[in-house]
Amino acid sequence: MRSRVSLGAVPVRMTDRLDHWAQVAPDRVFLAERDAGGAWATISYGEMRTRARAIAGALTARPLSVERPVAILSGNSIAHAVMAFACFYAGVPYAPIAPAYATLSSDFGKLRAVFGLITPGLVFAADPAPFARAIAAVVPPDVPVVVAGGAIDGRNVETLSSLAVAGAANAGDVDARNTAVGPDDIAKFLFTSGSTGVPKAVINTHGMLSANVVQISEHFAYFKAEPPIVVDWAPWNHTAGGNHNVHLVLHNGGTLYIDDGKPTPNGIAATVKNLTEVSPTWYFNVPKGYAALVPYLQRDQRLRESFFKRLRLMWYAGAGIARHVWDDLDALAVQTTGERITILTGLGSTETAPFAMAADATMVDAGLIGLPARGVVLKLVPAGNKLEARVRGPNITPGYWRRPDLTRDALDEEGFYKLGDALRFAVPGEAAKGFYFDGRIAEDFKLATGTWVAVGPLRAAFIEHCAPYAQDIVIAGHDRDEIAALVFLDVEHCRLLTGMATSDLATLAADARVRRFFHERIATFAATGSSNRIARLALIDSVASIDSAEMTDKGSVNQRAVLANRAAQVEALYAAVPSPAVITTASG
Repeated sequence: MRSRVSLGAVPVRMTDRLDHWAQVAPDRVFLAERDAGGAWATISYGEMRTRARAIAGALTARPLSVERPVAILSGNSIAHAVMAFACFYAGVPYAPIAPAYATLSSDFGKLRAVFGLITPGLVFAADPAPFARAIAAVVPPDVPVVVAGGAIDGRNVETLSSLAVAGAANAGDVDARNTAVGPDDIAKFLFTSGSTGVPKAVINTHGMLSANVVQISEHFAYFKAEPPIVVDWAPWNHTAGGNHNVHLVLHNGGTLYIDDGKPTPNGIAATVKNLTEVSPTWYFNVPKGYAALVPYLQRDQRLRESFFKRLRLMWYAGAGIARHVWDDLDALAVQTTGERITILTGLGSTETAPFAMAADATMVDAGLIGLPARGVVLKLVPAGNKLEARVRGPNITPGYWRRPDLTRDALDEEGFYKLGDALRFAVPGEAAKGFYFDGRIAEDFKLATGTWVAVGPLRAAFIEHCAPYAQDIVIAGHDRDEIAALVFLDVEHCRLLTGMATSDLATLAADARVRRFFHERIATFAATGSSNRIARLALIDSVASIDSAEMTDKGSVNQRAVLANRAAQVEALYAAVPSPAVITTASG
């Protein structure tokens, strides 16, 4: 299946649209971030081009290349963006690395693996303080370290400003390097989350990124007349934040406010503050982010009015959105504006840049991912009783850096990338009506009886059944007689249920009122047989760990990592005589 509409013209390189807007609207704000005093600091399109080209001039004089790229350790910031665009102009690939690899890890194992794979020739950290220990442990002494400001004890560092001064006179070299960049040249490396082994470096070429941003912009066609205003926290080391969200703003001459919040109990307050001050026209979040935001929208009229004031569309990705969250957003929009505001999603991956499929305004329903983007060909392949999705198009990666074996495994004999996701027809036999996400093929398993368990739909249904007190649920049961579940609690709603002020998960998980609720939920969950009957569950008294890959820094829980890391808890679930901590359909 493919779109009847062709993709159209695509920019040659990622700097083309920055050049365009720097000429057409040089004073328009491109990026904004909170400064040390809490005010919004901004950089315009013209300023971004000037600063990035000056630093690019310094990079052209360094021994940097695809074999020795720039590694960026920082989170989202204007300084991060300046270095990224400097790399684009200099024709030097860069790799934004998950900050957790350098700040939350105890042994820096994943960071060592990442650096060993890409062999960076320069490391950039906007604020070196959080990364000093990792730099000392992992970055060789002969690799230059560049910072936006600050210092590292015992290590010589350069600053962005010093690079800009050194490179300002090299405009001719920058022009030559930039002109030489073609669609097949590597723009950046993006790493998968590394939930099962060493992270993989996904090659992102200028051509695939440029094609993808045109695919996005043609889908959201109103951007052409209405440059998007975006308030976004999604990390730039992920494809959703760093490719999709940044590039759609750049391509369409919009403004991105860098949200310093997160969809967590400790981070949501900053997001609320930012959305109270800035009204987006297009909003992105993961389902848990929307779930965290809904209670604030319900009780804060000022936030509600600011958030919905000029909002055209809410987009979610990373996981399926719970029906009760969808319904709450719908009701809040009508309450505030008098009309519904469209909620949509799509399907993609790091390897697809990421926009591969998307729903439109005629396909409004939770989990409905729509149709292939322009230029993308979708192939459905039988996989047991499901249909596996595979895609081919100009936005698909050529492969994994220095891993030809993984590249061969990722593509089929016709060159289609295997997404690993299952799809089902929204209306059987009518492809034009779109598709629903039908779970990850690799997550499904067989019970000891040989019965297949479709994890994705089961997990989504049980989360909805346990709303709003379950933040997430992981399904277990491979080669077991029955299905069990590990439940991550929603702290805020469990606190309201118990009437307690505590946010301690162990206390909430042990509370009789919480346990009684989940006993009632497991007892009343509709099942048609062993393939969807959850017989027992345990309430997890800790949060999903980023360091051990249970949760990515974009807020999605990794089922396989949780089951591997919490194997002892899974065994306890299946003990012949369950412990008091285990809730079953028979327990009191």
